[in-house]
Amino acid sequence: MLLLKKKLTFAVKGENFLKFKLEQIIYEIKENWDKYIKNRDIFIDLYKETMIKLNQTYKEMGKRDFILISSLSKIQFQPKINIKYTKKIGSLIPLIEYELIREELLPAYSFENTSHYLDDLITVLIKFFNQIIVFAMLEDIMLNISYSYRKINRRIRGLKNIIIPELRLDIKKIKEILEENERENYVRLKNTKDLITKEV
Repeated sequence: MLLLKKKLTFAVKGENFLKFKLEQIIYEIKENWDKYIKNRDIFIDLYKETMIKLNQTYKEMGKRDFILISSLSKIQFQPKINIKYTKKIGSLIPLIEYELIREELLPAYSFENTSHYLDDLITVLIKFFNQIIVFAMLEDIMLNISYSYRKINRRIRGLKNIIIPELRLDIKKIKEILEENERENYVRLKNTKDLITKEV
């Protein structure tokens, strides 16, 4: 009985603690939501712009020249990525440091026989890659926080709907059994007393 009461107290404290954690997670979701939506819109706009410029450049230059310039440009740009993780409200939050190092300041192509959209495409691509990193980081944060929310909410429901009611029911049953035993003992003692009184 005492053990069950201790378990019930612990379960109730656990439920309250998880509710507090859930409130923190909801606060984090609200804090990051506007930033996430804003960066998602920027990402989508840059993606559209990149695809338009890519299509225009490809149409003007043709497949062979486009692939050749693409291969030459790869040599010029060196991406540098460093990923660190920090723990916040039980979730791993990524911190991505991204830098695109340009080896040569001059373009890897001549202006002759190249599309006039190519310079625009390279400028947009640099912005697009930067935005991919920012958006990926925010999306990962939102996914991790959402997963934590779901996991904690499931635990709270488990405690509230299954564990705590079962413990309360077990305590109630034990109390009823003890009370029944007490009544039976009282009746037995009373009958014994009555018998002794009659004999005397």
